Amino acid sequence: MSGLWRRARGTFVGVTAWVGPLEIASVALLLLALGIAALSDLKRREVDDLLWQVVAVVGVLLGAVAVAPGGAVPLLAWLLVGGLLLQHLVAWDERLPERLAGAALLLELAGYAVVLVLVGVLVAQDGIGPSGVPWAAIATLVTIVVARLLYELGILYGFADAKALMVIGLLVPTFAAPWLGTPAGSLAVLGWMPFAITALTDAAVLSVAIPIYLAVRNAARGDFRWDRAFTCYRLATSELPQRFVWVKDPELPPEIQEAVDDAETSADDAAARARAADHLLARGVGSIWVSPQVPYVILLALGTVAALLTGNLVLDLRAIL
Repeated sequence: MSGLWRRARGTFVGVTAWVGPLEIASVALLLLALGIAALSDLKRREVDDLLWQVVAVVGVLLGAVAVAPGGAVPLLAWLLVGGLLLQHLVAWDERLPERLAGAALLLELAGYAVVLVLVGVLVAQDGIGPSGVPWAAIATLVTIVVARLLYELGILYGFADAKALMVIGLLVPTFAAPWLGTPAGSLAVLGWMPFAITALTDAAVLSVAIPIYLAVRNAARGDFRWDRAFTCYRLATSELPQRFVWVKDPELPPEIQEAVDDAETSADDAAARARAADHLLARGVGSIWVSPQVPYVILLALGTVAALLTGNLVLDLRAIL
């Protein structure tokens, strides 16, 4: 246990005087939250906001306790970043007066601008460090911006994935000493790289297993086709309502496809798939090509575990090769 404890103390190395127990609590809370979220994502392809809200509030408080010994500047910087993150986890835009409903995005962008400017001013005046702006705050801020950009660009599957990535970055801003070790060349990078980016990178590496699995499955069933074997598989139409998938072939009528695309909850999605199945069965379509709705929170959870154990898999592979 002593070796694990020493490595865990590297979580926020060079950032604050964060003591071991707070680090251990943050990592443990993150793993617990991701475990619960992964099970929910597997069963419903949906994660309740309440989970992220509770975990994020606790994470902000743990971080505040950690940076407070450095004085008002690190505490202010941390709370600014924490506040920016927390606003993503509550539906404050739904409570706006009707006359301001269309201005929600502008208000949020203004919030981003205010936090970025204030943190920048604090860095310019007090520098980065235990008595200035903690690197933990900067790493978390970078994670928030990256997660939001990836969501807006459609790279993340949904906003639940963006929220998960933000919470990962809040609870473990950086992690410089993987528990099982990592090539020496990776250590210097891990010291400053936001941990959530490492977890996301590892999740992307692990996701390579999905197309390989689909290709093997299709080949074993005699359904291998180069144009879709790595992204789709054949499914009995009658099973469509029970599976978390998107119909790829044949094409659905525009009104049904629109219902699928606009589904915001797991219940909406299930209803749209049931409607699609009824339509296809009525046309006599007995089997269809579908692509899986990947429970990406599970991949993020696995990526987080990989990051804790061995660091950044891309950097590790590069160092080995």
